[in-house]
Amino acid sequence: MFHLILYEPQIPPNTGNVIRLCANTGSTLHLVHPLGFSLEDAQLRRAGLDYRDMANVRQHMNLAACLGALAGARVYPVETSGTRLYTDGAFRPGDAFLFGRETVGLPPEVLSRFPPARVLRLPMLPGNRSINLSNAAAVVVFEAWRQNRFTRPTPPGSSASRRPS
Repeated sequence: MFHLILYEPQIPPNTGNVIRLCANTGSTLHLVHPLGFSLEDAQLRRAGLDYRDMANVRQHMNLAACLGALAGARVYPVETSGTRLYTDGAFRPGDAFLFGRETVGLPPEVLSRFPPARVLRLPMLPGNRSINLSNAAAVVVFEAWRQNRFTRPTPPGSSASRRPS
């Protein structure tokens, strides 16, 4: 359905929560190394519970490898400095949402790879730094899914898409 890219995530419970999010929305999670933890971390397992086997999680050695694997996908960085509200996009299945490190967001050299009009932001009260990574990912992926009428991903070999029950 959609792709969530976590660029060098550092906090295991956030990634565990995003794994759970992806399992429940049919999205694919892309983890860009280096990670600030081991995928065997107890906090990651606890947050992701038993959803890890239900989620499609891919690992990439760097952002270039990730973007290469997503060739053709429209990639939307999500950053506090974004010029466009996340609700202003017209999202379609296959789109990818790129989130930065929990502590510093996306570095300028990463953001410079994308047109400024593609960089999304979530509105917040002035003076606050950011919304929790897994919460921001959930807000964005559910907006994209809502725009697509909550259509379920089509299984390989099937031509029918279904609305969730």
